Amino acid sequence: MYCNQQITDTLFWTGVNDRRKQLFENLWPLPGGVSYNSFLIRDQKCALMDTVEAGSDRGYLDWIGSVLGDRPLDYLIIHHMELDHSGEIENLLQRYPDVKIVGNVKTFKVLCGYLGQLPNLVEVKDGDTLDLGHHRLKFIFTPWVHWPETMMTFDETDGILFSGDGFGCFGTVDGGFLDTRINVDKYWGEMVRYYSNIVGKYGSPVQKALQKLGGLPITTICSTHGPVWTENISRVIGIYDRLSRYDADEGVVIVYGSMYGNTEQMAEAIAAELSAQGIRNIVMHNVTKSHPSYILADIFRYKGLIVGSPTYSNQIFPEVESLLSKILVRELKGRYLGYFGSFTWAGAAVKRMAEFAEKSKFELVGDPVEMKQAMQDITYTQCENLARAMADRLKKDR
Repeated sequence: MYCNQQITDTLFWTGVNDRRKQLFENLWPLPGGVSYNSFLIRDQKCALMDTVEAGSDRGYLDWIGSVLGDRPLDYLIIHHMELDHSGEIENLLQRYPDVKIVGNVKTFKVLCGYLGQLPNLVEVKDGDTLDLGHHRLKFIFTPWVHWPETMMTFDETDGILFSGDGFGCFGTVDGGFLDTRINVDKYWGEMVRYYSNIVGKYGSPVQKALQKLGGLPITTICSTHGPVWTENISRVIGIYDRLSRYDADEGVVIVYGSMYGNTEQMAEAIAAELSAQGIRNIVMHNVTKSHPSYILADIFRYKGLIVGSPTYSNQIFPEVESLLSKILVRELKGRYLGYFGSFTWAGAAVKRMAEFAEKSKFELVGDPVEMKQAMQDITYTQCENLARAMADRLKKDR
């Protein structure tokens, strides 16, 4: 017996909640788990939208069979070939060997690379349509959201957008899967974290995808992660639009590493002066405690970034250096940057962070602060000056 997860008379949620996985992509924490969403349209022709991660639910194929009844599965439509959505394709083909697999040319290159040459491939191009009977599906190519083969499907009959990883978020869907049946408050922060961690590098492709979707009469968004969105569509699209434009709120993220507390004292002095200057959104992260997943999410939220590091083996403190690499990968734009560092006998961290500043192309604010050994009156003054420069720059945007 399987739960009735019906969205409309002909559309069913056939997804899986994963509450066991600790790290998404073996990188990003999942304190609230994650859902792998799959959807089944039961029409004159039946179509399955994506599958789930292999082994995430032993009853997955039985559930699909219970929804189909004695009907055949006519189509499998692949929006994204990442293995958390394609992992059950091989098992699905064993049970439904005659199913037609719908995708684009790049989809099939990846698919056949994993599973070998397959029969019954139906290649579609951008704007092509597929009639299931009552439902008419239109395929919309959205490359690099967030793999090269990604696409979306718009059900022109009911206004339902099957968006792949687009508009996704972390978190299982507990009890219900429709936004009208659950408290969605927990998903907004997890949507920012998901975007910044997974999609963050691809702001320009996301903007192009949003332009393609503009004007469509969307009534429902069925993403491959998170709730099915019906009454929060404008907010969901708005979050992705803003993040992909690298727009951010007034505020400062202070990120630092500190072995014995001296560099941390500099961070505290900067934060205190920012507050004194009227900046209210101040987030501090010790890189040895805060996971990069949460730090990146905050950097996507706020315009100001101030980074601090002690010198470690003539380099940047390793966890700070790792974070800076992750920031560069995401090609963030429109951020204001300050930095500070410390050393005992030979300084290198500030010099190395100058190299990051040049690569990032962030707007440099204030003078970098370098401290030898312990805090002195001059160090406090320099930290306060850096904070004032950042506050002044942020206030110009008010």
